[in-house]
Amino acid sequence: MSNNRNQKTDPSQPMVYQIRIKGHLGCQWTDWFEGLTIRLEDNGVTLLTGPVVDQAALHGLLKKVRDLGMPLISVICVEPGQADASDIKK
Repeated sequence: MSNNRNQKTDPSQPMVYQIRIKGHLGCQWTDWFEGLTIRLEDNGVTLLTGPVVDQAALHGLLKKVRDLGMPLISVICVEPGQADASDIKK
């Protein structure tokens, strides 16, 4: 598994992740997921998007997904511009 960062990104800035889980979460879960945006997709999937400061924080978020008992579909690191804020529903 590669952890290569794009040379254009500032290494002091948190990486932006998108975490997809099966099922819908309500917007009341935003605080529990440390401010990640919650988008409910039409196909019954919840997309959590936002900055994650380091790998330990990412594993903490994944532990919360596990604790909910909701199936994890995917975790991807995206360029900050790819996580379009205008596309987010709460």
